[in-house]
Amino acid sequence: MNAPVDQRPVAIVSGGSRGLGLALVRDFLERGYRVETFSRSESAELKELRAETDAVAWTALDGTDAAAVEEFVRTAARRHRRVDVLVNNAAVGLEGLLTLTAPAAIDAALRTNLTLPVLLTRACLKPMIARRSGVVINLSSINALRGQTGVAVYGAAKAALDGLTRGLAREVGPAGVRVVSVAPGYFDSDMTAGIGEDQRRRITRRTPLGRLGSVEDVLGVIRFLTSPAAGFITGQTIAVDGGYTC
Repeated sequence: MNAPVDQRPVAIVSGGSRGLGLALVRDFLERGYRVETFSRSESAELKELRAETDAVAWTALDGTDAAAVEEFVRTAARRHRRVDVLVNNAAVGLEGLLTLTAPAAIDAALRTNLTLPVLLTRACLKPMIARRSGVVINLSSINALRGQTGVAVYGAAKAALDGLTRGLAREVGPAGVRVVSVAPGYFDSDMTAGIGEDQRRRITRRTPLGRLGSVEDVLGVIRFLTSPAAGFITGQTIAVDGGYTC
């Protein structure tokens, strides 16, 4: 007699070992998902979480390795027989004037911030299209919406993700797959940990809601976008920035 097929939805989260990625993993687990995630190394927090539940799996993966990314998704889809949600979360910051930035650093940033999500999305679309259902969430940035000195390459990569969102929404919408970008503003994270107190105050003054964001602010939007309540939303970039870009 064949074992019953596990009907729980499956989410793939890139860079799920720490920060927003780890928070996303926890949130999907709380919502009854099985989660597949990867990163270069595993954090103690993720290791502890995996010891508590078999609903999350982690793979050590270099996201710039196209063949490894393809195999990761293929293995996950084979194991679970479905992929319901992809969150392209993995990213690296790159700060500095473009004229002073080494070509190798530019290439590395583009590989992680743009090439990886493109390859990962390409691989995940195959099982989604086969089931005629799925949601791709691209973690963009307000730097894709408004220029800022010192983050031109990072902003360019995130703006390209927004372009990917719009193009794919038309391409895969007929197959029942939605694609949405979420563009967080300044919120407490590893990337903003180095912001000085003076800059933090300036950002707060320029934000209509008068504060930096929180991880929960971003999680709430992604929670909505991956729910049936957002079933008619696709091809959009949603800023979660307290009004900073308005």
